[in-house]
Amino acid sequence: MPIFNQSIRRKIVGIALGLIVLMLVTSILSMVMSSQVGVLLDELTNRYIPAYGDLARANIRSLERSVALRRMVMMKMQEAPDEEAYAARLKEFEEADRKIEAETSDARGHINAIIDDTRTPSDNAALARIDTRIETAVTELRQGMNEAHAKLLKQIDAKQMPEARGTLEHLDALRDQFNQRIDGIRADMLKQVYASTSTVVSRQRKAIIISGIVTILAAVVGFAFALLVSSGITRPVRLLLAGTREVEAGRFDKPITVSTQDEIGELAAAFNRMIEQLRHNERIRETFGRYIDPKVVQGLIDRPEVAIDGQRRVMTIMFCDMSGFTSMSEGMTPRGLVKVMNHYFTVMSAPVRSHRGVIDKYIGDAIMAYWGPPFIEEDEPALFACYAAIEMADQVPALQKQLPDLLGIRAMPGPCDLRIGIATGEVLTGSIGSELMMSFTVMGDAVNLASRLEMVNKVYGTRILISQATADAIGSNLELREIDRLAVAGQNVPQAIFEVMSKVHGLSVPQESLRTRYSEGLAAYRAQRFDDARAAFNAALEAVPGDGPSRTLLARIAQFESDPPGEEWDGAWRLEQK
Repeated sequence: MPIFNQSIRRKIVGIALGLIVLMLVTSILSMVMSSQVGVLLDELTNRYIPAYGDLARANIRSLERSVALRRMVMMKMQEAPDEEAYAARLKEFEEADRKIEAETSDARGHINAIIDDTRTPSDNAALARIDTRIETAVTELRQGMNEAHAKLLKQIDAKQMPEARGTLEHLDALRDQFNQRIDGIRADMLKQVYASTSTVVSRQRKAIIISGIVTILAAVVGFAFALLVSSGITRPVRLLLAGTREVEAGRFDKPITVSTQDEIGELAAAFNRMIEQLRHNERIRETFGRYIDPKVVQGLIDRPEVAIDGQRRVMTIMFCDMSGFTSMSEGMTPRGLVKVMNHYFTVMSAPVRSHRGVIDKYIGDAIMAYWGPPFIEEDEPALFACYAAIEMADQVPALQKQLPDLLGIRAMPGPCDLRIGIATGEVLTGSIGSELMMSFTVMGDAVNLASRLEMVNKVYGTRILISQATADAIGSNLELREIDRLAVAGQNVPQAIFEVMSKVHGLSVPQESLRTRYSEGLAAYRAQRFDDARAAFNAALEAVPGDGPSRTLLARIAQFESDPPGEEWDGAWRLEQK
């Protein structure tokens, strides 16, 4: 066994050394070729392109000198020659002349530097011809310009204007001849720039191809060495790999066989102990997951301090109850009742969990759930809660059809529906209970308000009622209708309650009319304009016959007509009056 271990170690070291050598070769080749490309790029950037730019500027300087010369002539041709302006133009002329010399000299310097640099491939013969042509053009320009310029000054001083114009035209011809020569030289120089650019691109492409070949070679050699090492791996390692894949897939019921006593055998034994512990933990998780929401279980495992310390957080709470359950359950057998309730809870729990909610508990036929940290790090818990409520309400027609089949009857003894209350506010989260039994839950006014709103649905004939804070958090993301102002026992200030009608832009034309007429009626009702309120609520009922809130407030108006509310009435409904 030690020999085998040394063999594996030797192969692994061989792979490492081989890859290191190939990496070094690749790096050295890349460095060499990159340096060559760098030299070419440096020559292109610092010599070819500047030389071309110098020639272009020489053309411009020639034009500037011609302009300065014409201005000199203009100063002398005036009736009263302006000697000071003439001197200034003369200075400009001489400066432009000097710049022509400087630009052409710089261009020749760059070209000679290219010729002298033996590290780069260049057409030295063509560059030498360009250098000679520049020198010839400048020399001939200098000779012709000096003679003509001296002649022009004499003619101007002698007031020989016709002769001066001829000399000036001759100077323009010399300038044009010089510019044409420089243009020709620039064209040839541009060809050399293009040739140098092509050389750089070619070298760069070659460097990429060679680097790719060496890299592929390194990969092939490394793969070959890996095959050599894998051929020495024994059966326990293959079994260990298969066992690891089973664990990765979530299957912990297949221990591997320990067939050796070496390090691999010890690893296999440790692996078997690990999957036994994982199997045990998974059984615990599955067991508790049936009694506690999986998010809570995972959260308590990942962050146990949350359960111990408790925290105050803003959360959204939901209570959901099934109306008509009591009368329906009276005639059921215990087994049938459990079957119906399990199906009901399964159907209604799915939207809560699909919208990232946490189911806190089942209370009889009611569901309590909440949205918010520490288990749900989202910015819009109120919106998710309302989405879940809408989806739960959408499940009611299908549930009403399924319940008779579950019970083995033709029709339900009475109607069943949902009542959902949602409130948002600060609550206390943590483990609450005794030393013998704890429950991770939420407590606070928002919990009580959500429970009250669920019950208040029965008063107004609605399905989903939400608090003012929840409506503010939702904004314009859902279609809401303000139902009333509710004064809950223990709270001094009444707050508005809203009905969730649909998702945004989901209202039909009658529902839009209902919301508008109801809003008008509610405003008149609060102002004690009961005749206007009655008319608006009746119009709402014409839009949607059977609307519960409209019928409720019409009944309340009828009661107020026989027993007026008094001057201190604030338009709110006291829950304790229920």
